[in-house]
Amino acid sequence: MAVMLEVKDLCKTYVVNKRQNNILKNVNFTVEKGEMVAIMGPSGSGKSTLLYTVSGMDGATGGRVLFDGRDITKISGNELAAIRLDEMGFIFQQMYMMKHLTILDNIVLPAVESKKTKESRKDKTKRGEELMRKLGIIGVADNDINEVSGGQLQRACICRSMINRPKVLFADEPTGALNRTASNEVMEELVKLNKEGTTIMMVTHDAKVAAKCSRVLYIVDGNIKGEYKSPSEEMQEKDRERLLNNWLMELGW
Repeated sequence: MAVMLEVKDLCKTYVVNKRQNNILKNVNFTVEKGEMVAIMGPSGSGKSTLLYTVSGMDGATGGRVLFDGRDITKISGNELAAIRLDEMGFIFQQMYMMKHLTILDNIVLPAVESKKTKESRKDKTKRGEELMRKLGIIGVADNDINEVSGGQLQRACICRSMINRPKVLFADEPTGALNRTASNEVMEELVKLNKEGTTIMMVTHDAKVAAKCSRVLYIVDGNIKGEYKSPSEEMQEKDRERLLNNWLMELGW
């Protein structure tokens, strides 16, 4: 299978009060096209920093990140911004949206900003509506962001992340602010997107969420300490969760 992300000796260092803080230390891993990979680890281990650095939202101190064969640590800021807009999708725990726009307008906004295609605004809006229909929230298209539930808003964020047909979806605790019911609904949608071919890399502290992924990377103090490959999808969900929890406990989770 082709490689979508290849991370080589990735380092990230912050200097605070003249002291060097090494957050990521020579991290190496690959993500193949079509994979759904979870990043887990204790608080402060570097999970989110890893996600932001791999996606180019934060600059690397050292090492390389090959995104679909291109080293995004070596390109200009404008080139990187275009890749993030056109070829990457982002979902966060905090569901940031523009307050003065409707849900649908928020979803379509990245497509309006993109120069990747010559589609009309009408066609882009139609694609946004199709995504909303697919995720079961077309009924709130004209609502303001404060007129929908947390689960609906996060599904709208997924629609927005998919509007430019990204190659990779990066998610930072996408279910962290949701109750269990809404969390399950959001994960069902992410699993569907993955089965349709979207590569997903996600940070999560929730083993129930991670058990739905094809692979789990466990990070401690800026280093990948373990890698878990999920068993067959035919296995019952509770058994997948049990096996993952056993593995996490062995690592000191």
